[in-house]
Amino acid sequence: MKIGILGAGQLARMIALAGFPLGLDFIFLDPSVDACANRLGEHLHGDYSDPVLLAQLVECADVVTYEFENVPAQVVDYLAEHTKVYPPAKALEVAQDRWVEKNFFQELDIPTAKFALVSSLEDLAFAMPTLGYPAILKSRTQGYDGKGQVVLKSEADLKSAWEIVQGAPSIVEAFVPFSREVSIIAARSVSGSVVFYPLSENQHQGGILRVAECRANDPMQAQAEDYLTRLLNALDYVGVLALELFEVEGQLIANEFAPRVHNSGHWTIEGAETSQFENHLRAILDLPLGSTAAIGNAAMVNFIGGLPEAKEVLAIANAHLHLYGKSPRKGRKVAHVTVRASNSESYRNSLEKLERLATQVDDS
Repeated sequence: MKIGILGAGQLARMIALAGFPLGLDFIFLDPSVDACANRLGEHLHGDYSDPVLLAQLVECADVVTYEFENVPAQVVDYLAEHTKVYPPAKALEVAQDRWVEKNFFQELDIPTAKFALVSSLEDLAFAMPTLGYPAILKSRTQGYDGKGQVVLKSEADLKSAWEIVQGAPSIVEAFVPFSREVSIIAARSVSGSVVFYPLSENQHQGGILRVAECRANDPMQAQAEDYLTRLLNALDYVGVLALELFEVEGQLIANEFAPRVHNSGHWTIEGAETSQFENHLRAILDLPLGSTAAIGNAAMVNFIGGLPEAKEVLAIANAHLHLYGKSPRKGRKVAHVTVRASNSESYRNSLEKLERLATQVDDS
C-alpha cells in the first residue's frame, strides 16, 4: 500500500515514520528540492498543480493526504476525481480563509471572538469602535505561525498595521482575555469512527507554538469534544483534525482549526497509546482507530531557529528527541522533544530543563 502526501515537511516525515511499521510506502509531492521527508519515499519535485506530477501521484498512490492547509484546494478537488483523497477539499477551503472559517464556526454555534471583514484602511478604522482595543489584524489567507498577524493597541497602529499586511484582504478580531490556550485533536475514519485525544495546553511566543502539555481529565474536555464533533460531522471529515481554542471564564472560544496532524499533538508520539500520525493513517485507510489514552505525564517542546547538541537533550531524563533534518533558521521549527514520565516530579523537572534549553537555543 502506497500513501501519497502533498507536502514533504516534518509533518509528512512523521506520518511516514508512523506508517513504516504498518508496512506502508510513501510518495511525496513537494516544490522544495531538499524537503525533509523526501528521503523516506519517492519525491516528486515540482509545483503542487503540475498536471504531469499529479498524474504520476494518482498512478502511484492508493490514497492521497496532505500535511498542511496551504495546498491549493483545487488540486485536492482534481485528485479526488481520480483517486481517494482525505481530508476532503471542503475542509481546506474553509481553513484557508479566516473569514470563511469564522463564519463556519458561527453557523455551527461554536463561539468565536468578535470579528469584522476588512478590505481597506477605511474598513479597518470603521470596525474598531465596535471591536475596541486591543485587537488583532489578520490576513484572510496564508497565515500560520503568527505570519500575517498584527496586534492593534490603539488608533495610531492602524496605518502601519495595514501596511504590514500589504493591503491584503483581512479580518480584524477583538482581543480575547483568555486564561489559557488549548487545543483538541480527533481522528475520524472513512466509516465514521471517531477518537479524541486529551486536551493539550499550549504556550505560544511570537505566534509560534513553544510548549504543548497533555491535560488528561481536563474539565474542558467535554466542551472541546462537542465543538470538534460539530466540525467533523459538518465537513464529513476523514483523518486527523485539530481545533485551537481559548478558555475564557470556563467557556471555550474557537480560534482556528487545522485539517491535518498538528504541532500541539506531537506529544502523542511517546505520550499516547497511539500517536496522532498513526491514527491519521488508520483513519484514511479505514483501519480500526487506536487508543488515544495518555501514558503518564506528557508534553512537547519545540526547538525553533537552532539546535543544541543532541547529547545535551538526551542527557535529560524522560526526553525523546525528534530531529527534522532541517537547517537552522530564525523562526523555523527544526526539532521537537517529547517528555514523558509516570512520576509527576520527575516529569516537571525534565520539562523545565527542556524549556530552558529551548529558550537558550532560540535566543542564540
